Amino acid sequence: MRILFIGDIVGKPGRRAIRELLPNIICTHDIDFIIANCENAASGFGITREIVDELYRSSIDVLTSGNHIWDKKEIRDFVEDYEYLLRPANYPEGTPGWGRVLFTTQAGINVGILNLAGRVFMQPIDCPFRTAEKELAAFAGKANIIVVDMHAEATSEKKALGWYLDGRVSAVLGTHTHVQTADEEILPGGTAYISDAGMTGPFDSVIGVKKDVVIEKFLYQIPNRFDVAKGDVRLQGVMFDVNEKDGKCSRIQRLSVRLDS
Repeated sequence: MRILFIGDIVGKPGRRAIRELLPNIICTHDIDFIIANCENAASGFGITREIVDELYRSSIDVLTSGNHIWDKKEIRDFVEDYEYLLRPANYPEGTPGWGRVLFTTQAGINVGILNLAGRVFMQPIDCPFRTAEKELAAFAGKANIIVVDMHAEATSEKKALGWYLDGRVSAVLGTHTHVQTADEEILPGGTAYISDAGMTGPFDSVIGVKKDVVIEKFLYQIPNRFDVAKGDVRLQGVMFDVNEKDGKCSRIQRLSVRLDS
């Protein structure tokens, strides 16, 4: 089975890349299942109901997220209307939504997806390592293939989780920093790993935001509106091949496709 995991979708440019590039990627690479991180899909911050529907229409099966999922206040009104829209599982008990899901593909294959958030340089939420233990127990006997989106700032925290879960999940894939790393590998236990899958959006930017706005913020430390940039749009992510019987990966490959202007 070949799974495509798409890095953080940023604003209209990112959604355009999904619409225009994804159909050909699916055909060219024989993709069977698609997961994408959507937390920045609405103007760079958060997600709306309309955009969730749009991304589902674009052949994405499951949407993961991170700390920015709450940036549009209406998320609380609809997050539980979508079974395949996830927020990090390690938010405190009582937080709206859910952090894991079991998806059955058209071929009848069960895939477990778990969304976690890091704590280093981020919010002091529940421990992602201990949360992973609890959430993985729910997949026992139900899914051989389990994919983890680890939405975190520190590569050390992501890599530690990769080693911690090696051999127990099919993939640990980092998101949040919007910079695709070159450390993709198959760990000894058969778990595919990368510190960051990258960004789907405008690269003539600072991680998706207009350059001058970000530079001004660094120079003067004055709050400013972070507008999504427009140029050099790309779709980034990783593809990985997983054995349907034991859930172990045999191959992982970075993907970066530029959208023609």
